[in-house]
Amino acid sequence: MIHLARFRPKIVDAAKGYSSKHFVKDLSSGITVGVIALPLAIAFAIASGLKPEAGLISAVIGGFLISAFGGSKVQIGGPAGAFVVIVYGIVERYGVPNLILSTFLAGSLLFTMGLLRVGNLIRFIPVAIIIGFTSGIAVLIGLSQIRDAFGLEISKLSGDFFSQIHAFAVHANTANPYATLVCAGSLLIIILWPKIIAPLTKHWPWLNNIPGIIVALMTATVISKLLELPITTIGTRFGSIPNSLPTPTIPNLDWETAKYLFAPTLTIAILGAIESLLCARVADNLSDDKHNPNQELMGQGIANMIVPFFGGLPVTGTIARTATNAKAGAQSPISGIIHSIVILSIMVLAAPLAVDIPLAALAAILIYIAWNMFDIHEFKRLKQFNLTYRSVLLGTFFLTVIFDLTVAVEAGLVLACIFFIYRISSLTQIESIALPDHLIAADDLHLIDNNASRPTITAYKIYGSLFFGAIDKIENLYSSSHAVTKVPQVMILEMHQLINIDTSGIDSLKVLDKELKKSGGTLLVCAANEQPASLMTRSGFIQQIGEENSLPDLESAFERAREISLTQCKLSIGS
Repeated sequence: MIHLARFRPKIVDAAKGYSSKHFVKDLSSGITVGVIALPLAIAFAIASGLKPEAGLISAVIGGFLISAFGGSKVQIGGPAGAFVVIVYGIVERYGVPNLILSTFLAGSLLFTMGLLRVGNLIRFIPVAIIIGFTSGIAVLIGLSQIRDAFGLEISKLSGDFFSQIHAFAVHANTANPYATLVCAGSLLIIILWPKIIAPLTKHWPWLNNIPGIIVALMTATVISKLLELPITTIGTRFGSIPNSLPTPTIPNLDWETAKYLFAPTLTIAILGAIESLLCARVADNLSDDKHNPNQELMGQGIANMIVPFFGGLPVTGTIARTATNAKAGAQSPISGIIHSIVILSIMVLAAPLAVDIPLAALAAILIYIAWNMFDIHEFKRLKQFNLTYRSVLLGTFFLTVIFDLTVAVEAGLVLACIFFIYRISSLTQIESIALPDHLIAADDLHLIDNNASRPTITAYKIYGSLFFGAIDKIENLYSSSHAVTKVPQVMILEMHQLINIDTSGIDSLKVLDKELKKSGGTLLVCAANEQPASLMTRSGFIQQIGEENSLPDLESAFERAREISLTQCKLSIGS
């Protein structure tokens, strides 16, 4: 019977004991993170190949729904840098209508994953894969901003890594020095702002609530407007930004193209799940709370099922904005809802002003984010780790950069599984057990051992897991028996330290038993734990070897082996 997860948003639990003091803190943190989220939403949308309003819509609607239905107390949802590469690729290959379909299907998958309690399983994705594709995405985000950072006159930028490099080289002579200066200046402000205000916060602590991103964006916009710099702005490339939310619509879908969306849909869902649950864990550490992973996935699913019909892009938990929210004193998901209202309010009141924002300034913001996404410290420490870890991380990283995220995650998981199978199989050992003295010295067994080259009884102890990756150990066991003149009359397998066995392991034991029987030998098993004993019984293996040949301990197995050897000896003498 499948036990479905209970649908209980975190906001329901947070409502207990909620007071005006909590609301004041949520209001303050919500306003702070809302102001920060605004330029990021615009930047992510533009980097994804969409219009600026797509990012604002996603931040408003997606942020509201994730806070209202998610499983984390202070997590902030919205468009994220991790989705930039995926969304750009889908838009380029399949068009915006199919992006809407892919996002909706990913949302449905996320909700189903939460409902089926898959939330905890996301933790099993190796950290090497997560670091690899996150750093690869960071490189691609930074690369995609070179056009706007240097003001290159490239009408359409391909999503392919090598095509982008070629386009930059071909159009290098079109670089705009004003755009370069605006980008460099904005980046400098973002980096230096915390150091600039550090000595001032003792007297004016409210300065801590003003992020460097906002200061850089406003400074670049004002200077470029006053000096009438000849650089590309949001208005010159995209026109005006609407100051209201659009009416939800269902676009005309190309079903012939839609059938190829399985891989992008799966990638959006898996990446969304990973990002949101990683973000929720960060939020737990900062807020002294524990998130509900299954409810979080259901909240993410609801958001991604609704946002695309308003023209938005995929949404997930955002680590930087969540950390800002928690550090600003957020007490409940109400702060996330307030953050969405703040973005909507600014969108309604100040949308016309956004047309003057230089794209070079937005490029500086994204380059800064990309730098923080790239885990340079982990790459420096690679030489400290084993070949397996390095292969998975670097393989995922280069595949993300050169091919795409879908291929990288798939290949990374395959590599991780192969290396895991190898490691586990290498831990599985079969060792020979010395026969007890009373069994070797028994007078009645001397009759059996007339031929010194024939081992009468052999015993082995199995350690670890007998699964499909380790069945060669059983195959080698039979091969080593054939290395002598005759196979043993009795072979004992002691299973006290056998952790588990699968059907491939059972099949290998059945083959071993059949091969022994062909030469007149008998297979005994003893001291099996609960899981191996249960599967051996249910699979018919115990019935095949005979219940009398399945013993509770090694001593009983030795006695049974002695009986079989004596019986065969007497039959041999009688004949």
